[in-house]
Amino acid sequence: MGTQVASTALELRSLIRASGELELSLTSVPVPKPGAKEVLVRMEAAPINPSDLGLLFGAADMSTARYGGSADRPVVTAQVPPSAMRGMAGRQDVSMPVGNEGAGVVVATGSSEAARALMGKTVAVIGGAMFTQFRCVGLDNCLPLPEGIKPVQGCAAFVNPLTALGMVETMRREGHKALVHTAAASNLGQMLNRLCQKEDIELVNIVRSPEQVALLKAMGAKHVVNSGAEAFLSELTEALAATGATIAFDAIGGGKLAGRILNCMEAVASRNAKEYSRYGSNVHKQVYIYGGLDPSPTELNRNFGFTWSIGGWLLFPFLQKIGPDAVKGLNRRVAAELTTTFVSQFTREVSLADALRREAIEAYAKRSTGAKFFINPSLGLA
Repeated sequence: MGTQVASTALELRSLIRASGELELSLTSVPVPKPGAKEVLVRMEAAPINPSDLGLLFGAADMSTARYGGSADRPVVTAQVPPSAMRGMAGRQDVSMPVGNEGAGVVVATGSSEAARALMGKTVAVIGGAMFTQFRCVGLDNCLPLPEGIKPVQGCAAFVNPLTALGMVETMRREGHKALVHTAAASNLGQMLNRLCQKEDIELVNIVRSPEQVALLKAMGAKHVVNSGAEAFLSELTEALAATGATIAFDAIGGGKLAGRILNCMEAVASRNAKEYSRYGSNVHKQVYIYGGLDPSPTELNRNFGFTWSIGGWLLFPFLQKIGPDAVKGLNRRVAAELTTTFVSQFTREVSLADALRREAIEAYAKRSTGAKFFINPSLGLA
């Protein structure tokens, strides 16, 4: 059931050749017909998230990028350092679709009653391959948006909102009462601030510039520390003491920051110790690395005793852990608060072709705060 839909569509693909070259291009793909419990969505907005850049660029050195092809079919190539090719073994010579999430209008449905009920509706979708003009998804990967919500308002309804909610839920499940977040001026960081303020949770924000401190303070954030300031460690220690935060979510990954957070947590935990222990305090300190803005090794200067953990945290394993019923509850909350708690701010809309122009790639490859792009695959679509 549906309206007239083209038989082929353009899709953004990322290919890393065994020869060590990244190729980004637009590929014509067949438009699938939805199965009984599926819908076909005309994609109108898909955010370019940091997690998308990891798949889009792989380990390529984008300073070597070359731009060719035609105006409507641009092609970007770049070199992958030989030392990084081992990490790309699983995707060599495989053309990979990109884009974790997005939103658009349902233009065809399967035969089930639940699928037919979504015909013509604006929906948010998740499941990969979202940088495409038409995407067929199962109903479980489809979130109907409230009346009046546009695709651009709902295109980021999954990754950042569920990550913010997941961080708070992880904090609670593991017995912590406050949390720390790095790269906290990002879209996700701003979202987490609104969520914590709404739920009266103490949050320590770590940012990288005075301008980012001012940005979050203007949003009502109470504890914001600049990792580039001379007084960073003392200010972080005092913020941890004021909040009691013993769990951190680190988007940086590499370098010394994770270890410094643990050291400062231990300094606070040891302040009121009644006796010395060579094993440090018995307060458990946890850092979860969930991003890789710094790809260098994680450095730990172990001045934080023995009661600590550091590990990885990813959204989708967390969602699998809490189960489908809990996930549906989180999705319902996100849908209800898309224009408030979970609002996303974008600075630029680009077409599929424009997403591969030099200007756009150089801009979003920097992963700068306040420079979030979204792709509208329907731009230029008849």
